[in-house]
Amino acid sequence: MRSLLPSLIVLALLAVAGCTGTTTPNAEGTADGSSIVLADNAEPTTLNPLLGYGRDGVSKVYDGLVEHGADRSLRPRLAAELPRPAADGRSWTVRLREDVKFADGSSFGPEDVVATYRALLDPASGSTERARFAGLSGVEQLDVHTVRFALGEPWAAFPHLLVLGVLPSEAFGVPLKEVKPVGTGPYQLVEWRRGDRMVLEANPTHFAGQPAVRRLTVVFVPDDNTRAQRMQQGEFDGAELPPRLAQPFANTGGMRVVTHRAADLRAVTLPAANPVTGDPAVRMALNHAVNRKGVVENLLGGKGSPASTPVPDTLPEFHDPAAVFAHDKAQAELLLDQAGWARGEDGVRARNGVPARFTLMYPIGDVVRTDLATAFAADAKAVGVDVQLAGLGPEAIAPRLGTDALLHGGGTPFDPDLMTYQPLHTGNPWGYTSTRVDAALEAGRTLLDPAQRAAAYRQLQHAYLAAPGMVVLAAVQHTYVLRDNWTGYQEVVDPYEHGALSWGPWWNLERWAAR
Repeated sequence: MRSLLPSLIVLALLAVAGCTGTTTPNAEGTADGSSIVLADNAEPTTLNPLLGYGRDGVSKVYDGLVEHGADRSLRPRLAAELPRPAADGRSWTVRLREDVKFADGSSFGPEDVVATYRALLDPASGSTERARFAGLSGVEQLDVHTVRFALGEPWAAFPHLLVLGVLPSEAFGVPLKEVKPVGTGPYQLVEWRRGDRMVLEANPTHFAGQPAVRRLTVVFVPDDNTRAQRMQQGEFDGAELPPRLAQPFANTGGMRVVTHRAADLRAVTLPAANPVTGDPAVRMALNHAVNRKGVVENLLGGKGSPASTPVPDTLPEFHDPAAVFAHDKAQAELLLDQAGWARGEDGVRARNGVPARFTLMYPIGDVVRTDLATAFAADAKAVGVDVQLAGLGPEAIAPRLGTDALLHGGGTPFDPDLMTYQPLHTGNPWGYTSTRVDAALEAGRTLLDPAQRAAAYRQLQHAYLAAPGMVVLAAVQHTYVLRDNWTGYQEVVDPYEHGALSWGPWWNLERWAAR
């Protein structure tokens, strides 16, 4: 377990800073507010939308055909109006704006949309987003202003995926990893020092007008404690921080601490191939052993909500508040006893010579996930299951997803299909499968009537309760520190992916202005 000393030092420093009543100057010293410096905990590996960049929209460099508003609804972006479905739901037609150019001055048209989505669908291109668009069978240009997307079956959530950034058709003569980051978005890349920072400048020809914040610098600082220290030293104008590191800034002049609700579920995956986590009795017992309410109150400082299933309360029209696992240690122990997992002298259970022990990975440097992993391990130990914690980098985590548990994060507030189908449907990375869950997921995907879809996702939640494939812990909220030098902030419900380059407080940075 990581030492708490760095966190305590940061909290002490921030407490002292909060008592001074002084305001540190704008990070770059620009009096007109034309530049902003933000800290992000994760550096993108690419700026190519077909390789995963900006998958939930708001990618700064690119625009999608549609975008999400603060109320989670869809609205046109590169499209002139919202996509229109065919009567049978097997295709969607999109009419495009006529006043758009790419940042390099080249014109935007239907050929760019067709080229982007055909590259996405082409297995030879190597797009990492192809699986996410598995229901899309083709795209064609109907006329000089219109494209049509063909689906293999009705897919109610499909329009939400059209936030995908559109690339110029001329970009596809090289491998995707070599495609230059040229989009139609409000900003354009001017510098990228990998491992350190990225600098974006306003696109003067953007169809919505040039942003007043003309220069955006994003500094990559993975460690939460380090990010808090550097924020206190005045290096940044904003950063996401865990609640216990962010709260002292509320007493600092010129700073704001804001909290966003989020469809960001934290869950412990339980790989089916592991002899311990693959056992249905262990899965059910761990779901009863964990104290979700305590996790939210004690570790998240109330900045979140308990969650038992992968449909959080930030999707209220689909969420069933009755679909919960009771915190019941006695029930957890009974389930393990009945399944033959007997306690040994050391308190750890075993069955047929196999100890009830498994590894739980978590991203190193992530304070919240470290705390959640530690709390989960303590609750598991109380019922005789030994959880070994391993803080790792992403390159070490990926190869082990099928055998070792992960303190997983993910989710989107825009449609339940987008946050439940891939993690739960047969074929997921941890090997979970349930015919009842699959049936509910498929119904929720293909039904177009809102009431019928809501019923399908309620059925999904109860099917999942009968055969859980992970231990969902909580929907965490996101806490940010902002220098209060600008107007334009608008609260949103965040998806899992958020920060300086996506959602979070700066999701609409192109609409901000100096105070």
